[in-house]
Amino acid sequence: MIDKLGVSHFTMDSDLVDFLGHITIPVAGAQFLHAAAVHAAARGFGYDDMLRQNVAWVLSRMAIEMKSYPELSEEITLYTWIEGAAGLFTQRCFELVSSKGESFCYARSIWAAIHMETRRPVPLDTESINAYRLDRPCPIEKPGKIPPVEHLVEGEPYRVRYSDLDINGHLNSIRYMEHLLDRFDIALFTQKKITRFEIAYMAEGKYGMELSIHSRESFPDAYNMAICHEGKAICRAAVAWR
Repeated sequence: MIDKLGVSHFTMDSDLVDFLGHITIPVAGAQFLHAAAVHAAARGFGYDDMLRQNVAWVLSRMAIEMKSYPELSEEITLYTWIEGAAGLFTQRCFELVSSKGESFCYARSIWAAIHMETRRPVPLDTESINAYRLDRPCPIEKPGKIPPVEHLVEGEPYRVRYSDLDINGHLNSIRYMEHLLDRFDIALFTQKKITRFEIAYMAEGKYGMELSIHSRESFPDAYNMAICHEGKAICRAAVAWR
């Protein structure tokens, strides 16, 4: 029987780090999405398996917590596992471990399946998914409700472009993260590090869509954010710094 725990490895090469030599939240997120796809495909509910049913996985929420940041060229081990599935959603966790054996990042994610034509949620085959459920600790808070800020602060305009699109022709999940983090001044990245990044995806961005990106400091070093289209949020995020 296939192991319930997914294990993969990658190296902190120069294309995976920022100008300070640190892994970025979007890069970590991209590694998580890739690991999730490989893990699901090996267990019978990956992209191709879902496509045969005219269904696609969509990421609903993700929370990432960073304890520390690995060094350039360091070997990283990535673990992923299914925490459970019920109704329309399944929960998946991730852990990043340094070459020294230290866990420096955990993440939680919530996924749904949608019909490719109607774009409506589809009930999951929870029995098949829960066959790979693993009771493994993920010591961070689950994604929660993120307060709206889009009507409190003016947004910076952005138009969805070719490079923003994913395989489904919609705004890529990682590009949401990048656009949100680009709202912060570069000086902040030199003074502090992100300790928690949480995002909730609410609607699909499409090519040519006019968006506005909003950010508001709710507490010292804690920001609530939103990306909106025609005044309605297509995603909300919360970012904490230390």
